[in-house]
Amino acid sequence: MSEQHYESERVVAVTGVGGTVDLGADGTERPGKAPGGPGGPGGPGPRDRPRSLWSDAWRDLRRNPVFIVSGLVICFLVLISLWPSAIASGSPLACDLAKAQEGPRPGHPFGFDGQGCDVYTRTVHGARTSVTVGVLATLGVAVLGSVLGALAGFLGGVWDAVLSRITDVFFAIPVVLGGLVLLSVITSNTVWPVIGFIVLLGWPQISRIARGSVITVQQNDYVQAARALGASRTRLLLRHIAPNAVAPVIVVATIALGTYIALEATLSYLGVGLKPPSVSWGIDISAASPYVRNAPHALLWPSGALAVTVLAFIMLGDAVRDALDPKLR
Repeated sequence: MSEQHYESERVVAVTGVGGTVDLGADGTERPGKAPGGPGGPGGPGPRDRPRSLWSDAWRDLRRNPVFIVSGLVICFLVLISLWPSAIASGSPLACDLAKAQEGPRPGHPFGFDGQGCDVYTRTVHGARTSVTVGVLATLGVAVLGSVLGALAGFLGGVWDAVLSRITDVFFAIPVVLGGLVLLSVITSNTVWPVIGFIVLLGWPQISRIARGSVITVQQNDYVQAARALGASRTRLLLRHIAPNAVAPVIVVATIALGTYIALEATLSYLGVGLKPPSVSWGIDISAASPYVRNAPHALLWPSGALAVTVLAFIMLGDAVRDALDPKLR
């Protein structure tokens, strides 16, 4: 055997995990690949795939009991909001004064309110109003606040200064007092005036969060590298900055959703939000307050439903915050 041919020979040994080690002619070990791909039989394994912030966050959320419990509660609320008749076949507007303030009985587990309406049916149907207002108001606040805040943080200069002074003006307006003034002159009995009012006074908070997040992200090396390579300002903002700056906005918006539901109930309780014959937990709480001693059940159930809903969204926001915050890892 010639020396050239001997140097070209290679000895391959099978490892204990299904891979191979190339010993080579000089005795140096060279790790080989297992059959089927880099990760062993069947292709690449999970460790070979790059993980992003969102994949890590989803992995942590699935293991968080707080997220699981709050998610189940919210899913149940969404289902009864879409199909309230699935668990409450009666009409929330069907009332009988002869049954006013009566307690629970078969077929009516929550009793009756001061107008003789079934408290159980009204509590179930009231979830639709609360979830609708909370979700739509949060979407409006998140979109408007994120766009304005991102532009202020990215452009800086005069735009940033003007927007900062505008947000200071809105922060100075008391929310409940502003609702009493603005909504008292509106005669519409739909959810849209309440949603519009929440968006009007809620966007400055999200705007501040988005502005600070964009300022922080655009100082990173990958953004500076993209700018040095000639990326346009639109590409920098939409491709490199916004996807990495949106996490704080999602966290704050998720927590704020619960507070918006409570705000709608507060405005309805004060008589400037939704008004009868609309069905709302705030309206039911307001109607049951005068006779709480004679019929406490009429106040207990809509108040409890409101408290559980707000708590579920706040717990969900806390779980999302813990999952998306790299400092907590």
